[in-house]
Amino acid sequence: MQLQGEARFSRRAVKVDEAIRLVLEAAAPGRQEIVPLWEAGGRYLAEPLVATADWPPFARSGLDGFAVRSADTALASPSEPVTLRVVATARAGELASAAVEPGTAVRIMTGGAVPPGADAVVMLEQTADALVDGRPAVRVKRTAEPGQNIAPRGEEFRRGSALAEPGTKLRPGHVALLGTFGCADVPVFARPRVAVLATGTELLPVEAPLVPGRIRDSNSAMVAALVQQSGGVPLLLGRVPDEPEAAARAIAAALEQSDIIITTGGVSVGDYDVMASLLGGLSAATSALSAASTTASSTAPSANAVPTPAAALPPNSRLLFNKAAMRPGSPTSAAIVGGKLLLALSGNPGACFVGFELFARPALRRLQGVAAAEAMLKLATAKLAAGFAKGSPHERFVRARLHTEGGVLYADPLAFAKSSMMASIPDADCLIRLKPGSQGAEAGAIVEIILLQ
Repeated sequence: MQLQGEARFSRRAVKVDEAIRLVLEAAAPGRQEIVPLWEAGGRYLAEPLVATADWPPFARSGLDGFAVRSADTALASPSEPVTLRVVATARAGELASAAVEPGTAVRIMTGGAVPPGADAVVMLEQTADALVDGRPAVRVKRTAEPGQNIAPRGEEFRRGSALAEPGTKLRPGHVALLGTFGCADVPVFARPRVAVLATGTELLPVEAPLVPGRIRDSNSAMVAALVQQSGGVPLLLGRVPDEPEAAARAIAAALEQSDIIITTGGVSVGDYDVMASLLGGLSAATSALSAASTTASSTAPSANAVPTPAAALPPNSRLLFNKAAMRPGSPTSAAIVGGKLLLALSGNPGACFVGFELFARPALRRLQGVAAAEAMLKLATAKLAAGFAKGSPHERFVRARLHTEGGVLYADPLAFAKSSMMASIPDADCLIRLKPGSQGAEAGAIVEIILLQ
């Protein structure tokens, strides 16, 4: 049974940047949850957080030494030190039992609260112990300036000042800040639940022995690993045969348990490319509904005229694009199905990998609250270490390895770069982005690269 008709050859290719924009618009920030502070590292903040107090909350010493009145040390020198009586000790976490008055000092530890009356701390190495009338004293050998070695109250933060904004990826430093201000429970965006479906009757489970004409489903595990790396939670939902009704049922089931669906395979122009057939029907449904909403004619197309496979999808579904102007992976497609984003990636491993980096990774970042501009591809420039001769009428994305030489960043195209090849995927740490044209690029050319995580 053929699943596609002549429409398979009339898809309109959307430029990659436009396709990414459409995907990011569809990937609105999702669910939120509260996690313990110690689990917040690497998560994306869901609500603004502010300082609950001045920090430091009191003037504190930056080192071990003596809290003094700077005026008392004005004439101090190594040859003629100033002698001050020691009236108390200020340990970290405790307050001194006495204030600093003229002619006195308080022994103070790093982090200790500076006692009233003191306006400077003299480091221990610039002093010497002494006795005055049998009582503890200190000889100060250097002049102290007002404010010396003291962190004033509120030096770093004032009460109510911003600590982090929504969409911030919480690093260990953020965790330290939040702990400092008593934030034991942190509001973050939930990790997106990503349904992973592989299509193709030819696919075997990874653990199955090979049989003639069939291959193992390696894409599902690769996509799952990429999802985890992107902060998502992969839900491996198995393999779907080349039957539109089966694919529609699998997608409907995936919608019940996921925030986004990623499929691999079945997007090209073959007779049995099931996702292309299903999304082609969705395209027809979208066109029919659009026509029905813009005409009052009783003969206008209706939802009832939609092909059977598309009718099995939820009514609040629409196609975003079913072809991207790129190599590899031009049949990559995207749709809103049941109000959730569906990305249909190529079944060829190389094209699947590229498609994930271009579309799925930005979408997952956006779902976690990252601003659209920040969720975009991470771009840089590099010098081409070796020529890439093959041109393309569409943008080409070439897997490459980065290295530096003489302070210059080089991108070295990897072998086995065809869409169906996977040998170069493990070594790729960037994608060279080549403009459309009849020729590729020569060695030494400055090229744009997409940095991979």
